[in-house]
Amino acid sequence: SGQKQMYPTLLIALCLCMSTSVFAQKMSKDKNLIISSVEKHKEELIKISDSIWALAETAFDETESSRILADYAEKNGMTVTRGVADIPTAFTATYGSGSPVISILGEFDALPGISQKTSPVKEPFKEGAAGHGCGHNMFGTASLGSAIAIKELMDAGKIKGTIKFLGTPAEEKYFAKVWMVKAGLWADVDVNVSWHPGAGIEADVQSGLSLIDFVVEFYGQAAHASMDPWNGRSASDALELYTTGINYYREHILPSSRIHYHIQDGGQVVNVVPDYAKLWVRVRDPKRSKMLPTYERVKAMAEGAAIMANVEYKISLVSGIYETLVNRSGGEIMQNNLELLGPITYTEEETVFGKAIQKATGKPEVGFDGTVHPLRETLENPGGGSTDVGDVSWNVPNINLSVSVAPTGTPWHSWAVVACGGMSIGHKGMIHASKAMGMTM
Repeated sequence: SGQKQMYPTLLIALCLCMSTSVFAQKMSKDKNLIISSVEKHKEELIKISDSIWALAETAFDETESSRILADYAEKNGMTVTRGVADIPTAFTATYGSGSPVISILGEFDALPGISQKTSPVKEPFKEGAAGHGCGHNMFGTASLGSAIAIKELMDAGKIKGTIKFLGTPAEEKYFAKVWMVKAGLWADVDVNVSWHPGAGIEADVQSGLSLIDFVVEFYGQAAHASMDPWNGRSASDALELYTTGINYYREHILPSSRIHYHIQDGGQVVNVVPDYAKLWVRVRDPKRSKMLPTYERVKAMAEGAAIMANVEYKISLVSGIYETLVNRSGGEIMQNNLELLGPITYTEEETVFGKAIQKATGKPEVGFDGTVHPLRETLENPGGGSTDVGDVSWNVPNINLSVSVAPTGTPWHSWAVVACGGMSIGHKGMIHASKAMGMTM
C-alpha cells in the first residue's frame, strides 16, 4: 500500500511526550521523565541485552531471546501476544488505547559463525558459533526500554494513545517483517520508530537497498571421476559456469547494484562427479525497479549454465524486501532530540579497548565517534545494506536513527561488533538510543 501522508496534526500527535515545541532547544518535563524511566530500567535492560548477546540465536531460532523480551514487557504491564503472523518467535506488546498508535521495532537475531568474547582481539566465545555482529541484542532491548518509558508516562497521566512494541525476528536472513506486514500488524499504526546500532549518532534519513534472495540448485549424474567421468554430468560444472557468468556480468550492471552468492554445496568428495550443487544468490539496488531487471538476467544465467553442463536446474525464491522510504520530517524531530541528549562520552579504558579493536582490524586508531552528526541530505544512491524495515516504511511513516556501539571504522557483521555489544561500550549506545526514541515518541 502507499505510504500514509504525515499531516501536521499527526506530526503533533506522534510526539506523545512533547509538551513544548519539538524545535525548542530545551528539555521538557515529559522528556526528562522519559530519560528517568530509561535510567530506572537501565540495569535490567543491560542484563536483558547481555543475556541475548550470550544466547546468540539465529534467524527463526530466537526462542529464548524472544521469550526474555516478551516476559519483560509482560512484567511491566504490557499486553503480550506471542507467535504473531504465524511466526513462533514474533510477538507484540501493547499498552494504552486510542490514537495516536505508535509502533517501535525490536530485532534480536544473531549471525552465524562470528562468536566472540568481550575481547579486543579475535577470540571466539565458542568456535563456529553465532554472535551478535549487527548488535541486535541491543536493538530489541533499547526499543523495549523506550516503549516501557512511554507506558510509564501514560500511567502518570501525561499523555494518551497506544504504544505497540513489535518483536521482529530473522532480519538477517528471512526478513520476518515482510510476513508481519502481510499479517496487518501495522494496519492500525500512525507512525513507526526504529533504530540500528552503528559507529556514529545520527537521525537516519538515508534509504536502504531493495533485494531479492533465491537459491539455485543443479542436478546432474554422478560417476567415478577417473574411471568413467564420461558417464557423469557435473552439477558443480554448472555451478562454476554460473558463478563465472555472474562475475563477468558485474561489469555491466549499474554501479549502485550488487550481486552476492554463497556456495552451499559444490560436491562432497574429489573422486566423484558431483550430481548436486547449490548456491544462495542475492541481488540488490537502492531502487526495486532497477533491481528487478538484474534479477531476471541473473536467473536466466542459471538456465544457460545448466544447458552448458547438460544438467537440470531449479530456482527457489527465499524472500525479498523493498528499499526504505525516507521520512525527513520525522528525521528532523529525531535530530532535535539527539541534539538535546548530546554526545556519548567514553572512559579511558573504553577508548583503549576501541583503539585495540581498530588495530586488530587494520583501521586507524582514532577511537570512538560519540558526537551527534548533523542531519544529512538524503542521497539518491546511499549504498550500505538492506533491511526489512523498508517494507514497514511502505505501509506507515518510519523514523529511524543510528547510535554508536562500536569504534569508528569497525567492520560490521564481524567479531569486532560482537565484542563491543556485550560490554559497556554497547550498553552506552543502547541506553542512549532508548532515550532518544522515547523522547521522539
